[in-house]
Amino acid sequence: MVLIGGTSNVGKSTVAQVLAEKLGFECQSTDRLARHPGRPWRTPESEVPAHVAEHYKSLTVDELITSVLGHYDRLWPRIEELITAHAAEDRGRTGLVREGSALWPVRVARLQVPHTAAVWLTTDDAVVRARVHAAGGYEAATGQEQILMDKFLARTERYQTLMIDAIDRFGLERIDAGGGQSAAELADTVLAAADAQTAVA
Repeated sequence: MVLIGGTSNVGKSTVAQVLAEKLGFECQSTDRLARHPGRPWRTPESEVPAHVAEHYKSLTVDELITSVLGHYDRLWPRIEELITAHAAEDRGRTGLVREGSALWPVRVARLQVPHTAAVWLTTDDAVVRARVHAAGGYEAATGQEQILMDKFLARTERYQTLMIDAIDRFGLERIDAGGGQSAAELADTVLAAADAQTAVA
């Protein structure tokens, strides 16, 4: 089992899918277990729900961080249960790549699960900002839409700062996902890190 954590828009889902396909593993996201208010920008298929807009508009960055960390606190027992159950199943079962921002370093570091490796993808704030601006059509967005994206980015950047501090304190593995590597190249880097971890274990 390979766990891939990281902040929003760092490339976790894409890298996890490529890695899973390479290994013939299943790929699952923690986001599907319970979604925190989603990304506050329009897409060609959907508008921003009113409750999502209100969430980002009405809360400060500190409150946004408290909200998302509280959401992951509530979600963790279910994630831990799924990770532990998968590890306990017959070894002949297909391997698993699980990704998501809810894979908080402090909690993952305390897991006692065999044949499991964990890495976190990180990148410069400017890379995440460019991705969000492109996805949300920032330049063409209204002032109010830009404010919502700015709040989302401020929360995302703060989240990554806290996450990196926790990763480094626990001596965990993080990989720079912003150096221009392809998803396939990042998947290979994740796999090498995972192989090293499970070999040591």
